[in-house]
Amino acid sequence: MMQRIRLNGELYSPTNLACFVATAKSPKEQEFYQEICSFLSEWFDSKQTVRVQTSGSTGRPKALEVRKTHMQNSAKLTCTYFGLKPDDSALLCMPVRYIAGKMMLVRAVVCRLSLWVAPPTSHPLINFDGYLSFAAMVPMQVYNSMQTTLELIRLKQIKTLLIGGGAIDKALEEDLALFPGGVYSSYGMTETVSHIAIRQLNGANRSAYYTALPEVELSQLATGALIIWAPLVCEERLTTNDLVAFDACGRFKILGRIDNVINSGGIKLQAEEIEEKLKNLIPSPYVITSVSDAILGESVTLLIAGKRVDVTNLQDQIREVLTSYELPKYIFYTDTIPMTLSQKIQRAACKKIAHELYNQELK
Repeated sequence: MMQRIRLNGELYSPTNLACFVATAKSPKEQEFYQEICSFLSEWFDSKQTVRVQTSGSTGRPKALEVRKTHMQNSAKLTCTYFGLKPDDSALLCMPVRYIAGKMMLVRAVVCRLSLWVAPPTSHPLINFDGYLSFAAMVPMQVYNSMQTTLELIRLKQIKTLLIGGGAIDKALEEDLALFPGGVYSSYGMTETVSHIAIRQLNGANRSAYYTALPEVELSQLATGALIIWAPLVCEERLTTNDLVAFDACGRFKILGRIDNVINSGGIKLQAEEIEEKLKNLIPSPYVITSVSDAILGESVTLLIAGKRVDVTNLQDQIREVLTSYELPKYIFYTDTIPMTLSQKIQRAACKKIAHELYNQELK
């Protein structure tokens, strides 16, 4: 394993990582640079594993021990897939505590990329104007970067843009379809040390379906749940909570998550599908969840963050886009919608808030 990495144009080894921290220009940069060096020190040591933690989008975050060889294999798969070569420039702008940030560092080490570092913010390109062969961002970062002329220009200059960590809004996807470089959505999880499938969002190969990386075999249970067998990056066969549909070529489309299915009176409803139908009606952050119902089992519940709106008017609008089964029985307001650092909805936390508000209404 090569024991060095190029960060912000300078080459560092395990013995001089402290020099990188010293280049920080602000307390925020210093904190992030220290996180980077802490992980690199762990990566360069003699242990065979690295400890990582899940994002906590579906429950409490948990720690996992991941083999360094699996992370190396994942890095090589990604760089080969996107044609990245030694000295190609890449951007790290995500937290290093999660697998996505860690893997940007591993790719830089294993594939000898020149890595530029920007502390995680909602506007990662605001202070960066160099050429990038590769960058990975979450949807929020991409969306925010498209709201100013300067950042949009910089975003379009990225040769390969990989978006992960959350669902991509249909409107955002349409805007990305016209980008000159390659724009891709990734599918993966902490257990597979980053993505195991890719979907192109623009160009001639634009698709609604994900294509598995080499050496990845996919199948599904009778319930529709995706099963992943990827021995290069994971020792075990994984049964996910993602409902998928395969096409004739073996590619898959994500329909939603099994744990986001609401069983209301025997009718199974997908929370993500209802949320998509409501996207043009509610200006504030919102989520579809459920509360317990003695008759129906579960009642569809709409949780909205922020200022109250005219519920009667909103309900009339909702009836125009939802079926009778999908209509929320309850609409509750809360201060914020709980999100992870990678901007995934914390579904379990939202459900807890909905139950608390429901119980308050009963009193």
